[in-house]
Amino acid sequence: MAVIDIRAGLDAGGSITAWDFLDINAGAQGISFPYASAAHRLRYQPAASLLAQGPYRGLAATANTFARESCIDELASAVGADPLRFRLDRLADERLAAVVRAAATRFGWGTGADGGAAGRHRGWGIAAGLEKGGRVATCAEVGAEAGGGLRVTRIVTAYECGAVVNPDTVRGQIEGGTIMALGGALFEQVDLDHGRMASPSLAAYRVPRFSDVPAIDVVLVDRPDIPSAGAGETPLIAVAPAVANAIFAATGQRLGSLPLIPGGSRRAG
Repeated sequence: MAVIDIRAGLDAGGSITAWDFLDINAGAQGISFPYASAAHRLRYQPAASLLAQGPYRGLAATANTFARESCIDELASAVGADPLRFRLDRLADERLAAVVRAAATRFGWGTGADGGAAGRHRGWGIAAGLEKGGRVATCAEVGAEAGGGLRVTRIVTAYECGAVVNPDTVRGQIEGGTIMALGGALFEQVDLDHGRMASPSLAAYRVPRFSDVPAIDVVLVDRPDIPSAGAGETPLIAVAPAVANAIFAATGQRLGSLPLIPGGSRRAG
């Protein structure tokens, strides 16, 4: 469990003038700020938790990337900028900018996401992050259906981990990690009732099903000039914010906590 508080400022031209990021209890992984800013402060504050805690694939980088990339989208919205263009114009990490461009190109960003037939609207979202020597960018498409249903229909992830030694292995890590990340993004949670687990059976724990899995496309950005990094964790971290940003584009509703659809009450796949 964690709380992340962000305070950010923009000048009249839309440049980021201040970024104050406080992470309470999640961890310091993935907390870095890859965008140009006149001033920024990054803080991680451990906290004593009444609940038992353990590691999660991607560790705190998942929470920190979700918070940062959700806020970056809010800043883009505040100045009426395209979320992709807003990021590219401010990214100070060129390796990360390269994977953002690669993901957006494969996804077809900029060709329009204005909605489909009556009663159904589509939204596109993008997010990026860096951790453990890797750079990742994910684009997601979400359909908002009549009756409040949500469906993640497409995900494109571009990943750069330096030199790619075995493309099939890296691609497999990204595809599997994306499916796992969808669970944490959408509905995986442990409910408590007076300090006890309300659903102690694994059979009652909602995980991604075959029907939840959207079309997944992977773009490997090979950098043979850079030593290889791993692909087991970093590819997960941009999935949740990309989906959340797509939900905002589709519905106008900004969701700021995970899971985005508690209990899976709204159809996600």
